[in-house]
Amino acid sequence: MAVRRLAPKELQPATFSFTPENHAWALQQMEKYPPGRQASAVIAILWRAQEQHAGWVSEAALRVVAEMLSMPYIRVLEVATFYTMFQLQPVGKKAHIQVCGTTPCMLRGAGDLIDVCQHRIHHDPFHLSDDGDFSWEEVECLGACVNAPMAMIWSDTYEDLTRDSMNKLIDGFAAGTPPKPGSQIGRQFAAPEGGARTLVGGGAMTRPPVEPEASKEPALADADAKKPTQSASERESPAPKAPGADASKNNPPTGAGLKGPAK
Repeated sequence: MAVRRLAPKELQPATFSFTPENHAWALQQMEKYPPGRQASAVIAILWRAQEQHAGWVSEAALRVVAEMLSMPYIRVLEVATFYTMFQLQPVGKKAHIQVCGTTPCMLRGAGDLIDVCQHRIHHDPFHLSDDGDFSWEEVECLGACVNAPMAMIWSDTYEDLTRDSMNKLIDGFAAGTPPKPGSQIGRQFAAPEGGARTLVGGGAMTRPPVEPEASKEPALADADAKKPTQSASERESPAPKAPGADASKNNPPTGAGLKGPAK
């Protein structure tokens, strides 16, 4: 992992303070934890500070959060420099684009998205565009591999991107009319491209119709009609008996039919 440091002093604001709404929200986060454990809310509160301060956290913001949570400043700095979700220097005012560069996205064209960012924003990541409106970086998996390639801008993901749709994405943010987040090819959530391939009949499973019993009778009659018929002699002659079939008549069981001794 690259060394992550705070922005230079000349880029740091002198002070930072939460808005009343964000301050009340931060206090609510602290109340979720037992007394003495308020430091557990540090990530959530740092994220809100980043959202308020143009998409990045300043040194002044870190000190305010540390004081609010009764934490040593160095502990808050450790959190901010460890997690790459926190931006430590100014980012684009209109959009900071995080392009996923993990294997699934790379296999499906993430290189084209990075190329667009390099030509339209800056050749190197974490640098502002000439007008200060855009910046970009390559990140690890953002969790939308099935709709690769994709990118994240602020808290929204834009999926199934191509070189052309990436250009349109930047144009939309530049004009103040960003496209709708999600798949950019009309895919429904994570469904296959081109639409659903299973359960296409409204989602309900169907069974083959059960044939009524009455409809089986003609078939049984036809089967009986096809059975071979017996001749008159075969019908009159008795069926052959198995050997020993009459043995029970000639040899009754011992004691069968015998009466006990006369009194």
